[in-house]
Amino acid sequence: MSVNIKEANLQAITQTIAYMEKKDDYDEYILEKLKEERNKLLKELNVSL
Repeated sequence: MSVNIKEANLQAITQTIAYMEKKDDYDEYILEKLKEERNKLLKELNVSL
């Protein structure tokens, strides 16, 4: 997977997480899985948390 696709996925996941947290009515399991995927992409792109 190219860097650009990973960056696009990272952006989409981050926006989804922000939306879900703002909404205050979300599935905790899905939110946790999205955060795990975001952390995985950050690690693959060598971006520190």
